[in-house]
Amino acid sequence: MCCTDMALAYVEAHASWGAANTKPSLGRDHSAFVAVAPDGSARAEFAVEGVRCAACMKAIERGLAPMPGVASARLNFSDRRLAVTWTREAEPDVPAILAALEMLGYTAQPFAPGGLADAEAAETKRLIQALAVAGFASMNVMLLAISVWAGNISDMSPENRDLFHWIQAVIVLPAAAYAGRPFYEGAVRGLRAGRVTMDFPITLGVVLTLVMSVVESLSGATHAYFDGAVMLLFFLLIGRVLDQAMRQRTRAFAENLAALRCERATLAGPDGGLRDVPLAELAPGARILVRPGERVPADGLVENGTSDLDQSLVTGETAAVAVRGGDRVFAGALNGSGALTVRVTAAAGASLLDEVEGLMRRALEARSRALVLADRATRLYVPFVHAGAALTFVGWLAAGAGWHAALLDAVAVLIVTCPCALGLAIPAVQVVAAGALFREGVLLNDGTALERFAQVDTVVFDKTGTLTLPEPTLSGGRYAPAALESAARLALSSRHPMSAALVAAAGPAEPFPGAQEAAGLGVRAVVGGVELRLGSARFCGAEAEAAAAVAADPEASVICFRAGDGAPAAFPVRQGLRPDAAEVVAGLAALGHRVLILSGDRAASVEAVARRLGIAEWEAGLTPQDKIARIEALERAGRRVLMVGDGLNDAPALAAAHASLSPVTAAHVSQAAAHALFLGRSLAPVLSVLAAGRRARRLMLQNLWFSAVYNVLAVPLAATGCLTPLIAALAMSGSSLAVTANALRARLATMPAPVPAAHRPTAPAPVAGTS
Repeated sequence: MCCTDMALAYVEAHASWGAANTKPSLGRDHSAFVAVAPDGSARAEFAVEGVRCAACMKAIERGLAPMPGVASARLNFSDRRLAVTWTREAEPDVPAILAALEMLGYTAQPFAPGGLADAEAAETKRLIQALAVAGFASMNVMLLAISVWAGNISDMSPENRDLFHWIQAVIVLPAAAYAGRPFYEGAVRGLRAGRVTMDFPITLGVVLTLVMSVVESLSGATHAYFDGAVMLLFFLLIGRVLDQAMRQRTRAFAENLAALRCERATLAGPDGGLRDVPLAELAPGARILVRPGERVPADGLVENGTSDLDQSLVTGETAAVAVRGGDRVFAGALNGSGALTVRVTAAAGASLLDEVEGLMRRALEARSRALVLADRATRLYVPFVHAGAALTFVGWLAAGAGWHAALLDAVAVLIVTCPCALGLAIPAVQVVAAGALFREGVLLNDGTALERFAQVDTVVFDKTGTLTLPEPTLSGGRYAPAALESAARLALSSRHPMSAALVAAAGPAEPFPGAQEAAGLGVRAVVGGVELRLGSARFCGAEAEAAAAVAADPEASVICFRAGDGAPAAFPVRQGLRPDAAEVVAGLAALGHRVLILSGDRAASVEAVARRLGIAEWEAGLTPQDKIARIEALERAGRRVLMVGDGLNDAPALAAAHASLSPVTAAHVSQAAAHALFLGRSLAPVLSVLAAGRRARRLMLQNLWFSAVYNVLAVPLAATGCLTPLIAALAMSGSSLAVTANALRARLATMPAPVPAAHRPTAPAPVAGTS
């Protein structure tokens, strides 16, 4: 395993974290990284480097648990973020945590969204450069090695063979010194902390292979093994680069949430004066001013002013919501056209935005212990290969063989059991399947996504922007051309999202000069002595027309137009269904999947969509907390849920679901929480990811079984002297090629055949509130 019990004992032996030896003089104030919860407990997050497997995670969590005041330490394996919580009575001690992690052999720093971009980019660049060096050296050395192999069975002279060996040495030795640094550094760091990591046998195998090759070249032997060492590094670096790329993706969600958070607020004093203050100074009851274009800094109630706000955080709706005195607003909402005076009800740390972030963080931490099958298998790698090599060496010495022959067989065991095939069993399938899905418009966002999609038996859809298209369109009806043209010209002066539907329907036009927008109401202009109005039903005096339009199309929102004293017009605007939504839902039902809609939209709109798609189970008016509660209930009932959503309010549900999928037009935080994103207007990628997941899981299991059988057969052959290091290197490379070749089968079509209309199942009539 990666982190041995010896390491844990080492940590526990150093668990007396006295102030004299745990607080290094760092010269930094870490208080900005500590958040205090309403119950008085403190929490800080750290970015930890060097975590390679589940045993590393276990060592860190168990190693920090004995520290005074630490209530819990949880490491998210997917993005290597460590969350440490202190009790109410304890003083948060960030330097002590950093020192403890350093003692455990891990490099760490306080997590700061946006502050890790340079470090991540530098590490990715370093790994890619190492991979490029190893790949270049492998290609050149293999050309020389093939010549030597051919010459050994023909008429190559010993002098030429020795020359080829030394040319290989000149290429491989500097290349291996550079390309192997990620493994060498990890092995040394682990040894300094008293741990034997998975990097150690890799380093040992490479170093022994290179030393043996140099010794064999000096003695003019027939074989050298430079090619095996550099190819080993090349294959292992592929997996390391893929792992780094996945971690960069998963860390993005904190930066996306931070973009919605205000750092300061405009505080209105009792005397009417305004003062710019940090968000931490706000308290419930404070009055703040929110100007047009600013984000609301805290939850509260509107006291004065009217405006329209983008509150997709709560409702998931792309359309702005008109607010006035008495309406509730939430932190992170974007203010539209008017200034608002808001009385704070929940300040920093207790707002809905903080709750959304907390829900997603807890969902991600709960998921962190579900590791891929390869991680479970690699826990046995270190003791297995070390014991096998040591027994081989000792056994041959006891049998009377010389140290040279015994060491040669021990090195063969190290090489033949190198985890190339095991390390590629999962990443190779992921890469090939990801390429196949990309051609179908799907972008994977998580290393475990394919395995998760393979286990799905229940699909939950959000409505707005997921089953429907993100852009609004004018819905049906016949309109007077003059009224539509005038409304569209007024719409060009409006910032309301629904106005774009009128502009798109009317075609190219010029805005009316002098048009003015009334905050939260609409747009007016005087043309030829006649006042034109576009906006809400109340603003245009079109309540009856708007009610008739909604009755005719419950899914639509209404934007009204009136010219002077003439009859008003009501334009229903809606987000149309994705063109293949009905076929995809029918396909899911035909495959035996349970399908539901969980939406924050109003009941009439959700019911209409559910009826059109034949979905019997739906719920409307749900908050982010409601959605995550419904998904958790399904999971407790034994279901494996795929959540398909796009709004910021869907982010916690996407993180909590067993698997998740978002359109690329989704909010950034939803994109980061989802396991995959899909492009375009089609909903067919939902079927694609499920089919690709099943195929990928089957291929992954085949690769893992092949790797296990390969080691079971190869280790005894190497231990009994039947394999030289050269043959062991060939066998190791051959096993990797076999795994890769099997993974290429994931390129086959992943999209199931569409369900013919005549064979689509007829769903029962929708019933509101079913779950």
